[in-house]
Amino acid sequence: MPWFERRLIEWEGYLLSFWQNLLTLRREKPRASPFRADRFLRNDKKSEDYLYFSPMRRLSFSKLALAAVLLALGISLFAFFTKNENGDGERLPEVVSFNFHVRPILSDRCFKCHGPDEKKREAGLRLDTQEGAFAVLADSLPGSGIHYAIVPGKPEQSTLIQRIFSANADSMMPPPDAHLALSDFEKKLLKRWIEQGAKWEKHWAFIAPQKPDLPKVKNEKWAHNEVDLFILQKQQEHGLEPSPEAEKERLIRRVSFDLTGLPPAPEMVENFLADNSVEAYEKVVDALLASPAYGERWAVYWLDLARYSDTHGYQDDLPRVMWPWRDWVIKAFNENMPYDRFVTWQLAGDLLPDATKESLLASAFNRNHKITQEGGVIDEEYRVEYVADRTNTFGKAFLGLTMECARCHDHKYDPLSTRDYYATSAFFNKVPERGFVPNLATPKPYMPIVQADLQGVLKFLNGKEFFKTGKDTLLQMVMQDSVAKGGRKAYILVRGQYDQHGEEVAENLPAAILPFDTSAGRNRLAMAKWLFDPRHPLTARVMVNRLWQEVFGKGIVATSDNFGLQGALPTHPELLDWLACDFRDNGWDIKRTLRLLVTSATYRQSSAASEELSEKDPENRWLARGPRYRLNYEFIRDNALAASGLLVPEIGGPSVKPYQPPGLWEEISADKTANDFRGENSYKPDTAAAKIYRRSLYTYNRRTIPPPTSLSFDAAPRDVCEVSRARTSTPLQALVMLNDVQILEAARVLAGRVLQDNAGQSPESNIATIFRQILIRKPEKTEIHKLAALYQEEIVRYRQDPERAKKLLKTGRYPQNAALDPAEQAAMMLVVSAIFNLDEAVSKT
Repeated sequence: MPWFERRLIEWEGYLLSFWQNLLTLRREKPRASPFRADRFLRNDKKSEDYLYFSPMRRLSFSKLALAAVLLALGISLFAFFTKNENGDGERLPEVVSFNFHVRPILSDRCFKCHGPDEKKREAGLRLDTQEGAFAVLADSLPGSGIHYAIVPGKPEQSTLIQRIFSANADSMMPPPDAHLALSDFEKKLLKRWIEQGAKWEKHWAFIAPQKPDLPKVKNEKWAHNEVDLFILQKQQEHGLEPSPEAEKERLIRRVSFDLTGLPPAPEMVENFLADNSVEAYEKVVDALLASPAYGERWAVYWLDLARYSDTHGYQDDLPRVMWPWRDWVIKAFNENMPYDRFVTWQLAGDLLPDATKESLLASAFNRNHKITQEGGVIDEEYRVEYVADRTNTFGKAFLGLTMECARCHDHKYDPLSTRDYYATSAFFNKVPERGFVPNLATPKPYMPIVQADLQGVLKFLNGKEFFKTGKDTLLQMVMQDSVAKGGRKAYILVRGQYDQHGEEVAENLPAAILPFDTSAGRNRLAMAKWLFDPRHPLTARVMVNRLWQEVFGKGIVATSDNFGLQGALPTHPELLDWLACDFRDNGWDIKRTLRLLVTSATYRQSSAASEELSEKDPENRWLARGPRYRLNYEFIRDNALAASGLLVPEIGGPSVKPYQPPGLWEEISADKTANDFRGENSYKPDTAAAKIYRRSLYTYNRRTIPPPTSLSFDAAPRDVCEVSRARTSTPLQALVMLNDVQILEAARVLAGRVLQDNAGQSPESNIATIFRQILIRKPEKTEIHKLAALYQEEIVRYRQDPERAKKLLKTGRYPQNAALDPAEQAAMMLVVSAIFNLDEAVSKT
């Protein structure tokens, strides 16, 4: 709060105190008595000294009191109209929204005692429902009148207002011992809401988005597209200014990783730097969107969401064939398959009227869940788990809701009942599958893929590794509904237990989100149609929020897995709705939406944060600077492979096994002597360069023992659907970057190639070349100086101990260049390793 406003408020307090003392004097002395300033100043009743104020003596008491009141009122009005804020600098909104202002307060401060948990609810007051909030209070006594917590338009009659403003510890709410005290601003907000009629609203995420008008902003010239107008509006509301555009080298590196997961090719960088046209950046974006690497990058995200793995999971964790579905996902992204078709095929590709082997393959999405092959399990128990997994994935992946909470009881916060949960699960309950699958058998239902298919509708599959003859057959798990008469019935399972059947339920979907039209049938295809109904409030919002999350580091709704009542509020609700409607109304075009995001002025800003900006917006909620955060491990490893020239760009095919610390599988796998027939016990890395240097997307993922290096960087083990990754910072990550064989080998190869190609160049020149190869930008003189000092220090050490250099250069399988000086290459290798370990190298900046 500005200094002058604080002074005004202080003087207002002095004048009010003055008025109270005048009233006291009026009661104690006759009008003609002199004014006792000592009693006003010190409240000392024993003092008999009198101080006379001659100007005041000439005023009657009534006039003096009136003057004081008018002055206090004038100062109050001036302060109010100058800036209507609370002590924390927050402006009270002109119109208070229940969804965005009131519900969060009630949820954080009141639901503990007056929320959905009946066992913890006190005083019979429930504030999480409209009916409960406006009901007669249970403690209304006969003869004392009926009391309500909330009386619309009448805060003075609302018990809620009386309690939150009370200074009495016995009656104030929340009670002091709850440690949930409301701020003055929050109290005023609740009061204003009631004054304005206490309008209750359906949760914002369950209201179909309407495309809002574009906001009017002062600096329209800064905006490149509609996204920027919404961002700029929020920045102006919070007293922020956008940052300048990032340097071209940093910008092209940023957008290349976001769209392809790889650094930009050197020739693309050179062309971009030389192109001074207005469309230079847009040309880069279009080229990246057209790159085959685009589909691989976005498949990384989708595999987390789809819980893709190369093994079944559970105790034995035996291998499975699922890579053909991964090949299809890459193809679908590269062809820019509309999102509605992309999802429909995965949910119900087997039910399409014109279903092909490709659409049937897409339905394998539903079979990515864990499957047990351990003897002795209860078949039905695990079959029910598979159905629950598909239901939970549907809720999180496409609705952004925690549907799994309703498996055992009605959802405490969202309008999802247990009946809703099992009616939804009924769509996935028709599969003719078993809970237990014999060892190494492919779980039914499946479809066979033969070599001839690779010449037809499945020609996108990279099957050269598998199909050697025309007789080779691959069995791919897919979806299929039972054709048995009557099918399998679905029931509400009491407390979620597989054998505790309650009421029978038919296929249905949560009406609180959107009523399900059964005229289209009661199958997964009808479910997909419901999902992409133009009136659906969640589908488009959820997906554009995920795209925003992948580009800016955090979604407009930070809890991208939870759009429910306990999820985060959108920072830019109007922008979210505008993007959702734009996405929906323009053919569910993913590339179009991504292009809109990355060509915005918001995205192009420098990520450098001034001290003032860091203080005002430490989390970058209002996006007054560009995104900066650690890259996914897949991108970090692929960057090392690309910079060193080791990367094999081949697309698709079975998973590969690159380097991994030895002994991990042996420590965790079942005993080999007893279970050798069950499959994998030891990790056997590939040796061919065509396999070990492939993109990290293709690294073999075993659910119980995920690749340890990627796990250190928060990659998902893929037991369940995950729609966002954590971004921790731990010592393990530094240890990986310093000691991982793949990173060190890439450093060795890059150092050797630069030394060979730049023979006769100075160390500083070679370091500059390496620096730019890894980080794209040119190094500063101080950076070159420090790295050159490291090089000189290391080369002295290795010349003194040549054998140590030779040992270091044996890292990895790539052939060593015997023509190079071992000490020189080893020293340069450590310089490359140091650059790989820079924060900038593992971050998007």
